[in-house]
Amino acid sequence: MLPATARLTRSEDFRSVTRRGRRAGGSRIVVHALAEEVQTSASPRVGFVVSRAVGNSVVRHRVVRRLRHVVRDRLGTLPAGSSLIVRALPSAAEASSAELRQDFDAALRRLRLRANNDGGES
Repeated sequence: MLPATARLTRSEDFRSVTRRGRRAGGSRIVVHALAEEVQTSASPRVGFVVSRAVGNSVVRHRVVRRLRHVVRDRLGTLPAGSSLIVRALPSAAEASSAELRQDFDAALRRLRLRANNDGGES
């Protein structure tokens, strides 16, 4: 579970990140990121989008749980004040946690969002 301060929940925030932020993605996920200079003391915030195209309710919730776990382990590597949206694509339904982790790390590298390079496992 992500701490409450690390969750992106308001629809206005989701809209702002997807419209004004940069994005990088692969075959299973797309990451939208917006770095706010104003909130440099705030912790990074993350939201998830998993549409019905990914699968039924059970599959969607499994994908969200896996993505949440991946993001939780990397929350400390994200810049303070940044906002991320992780959008699952239909192929995420068959992906393992390791594959989702690789896709998320690759997206972060493309976005150059790592605050430090101690990411550990890749």
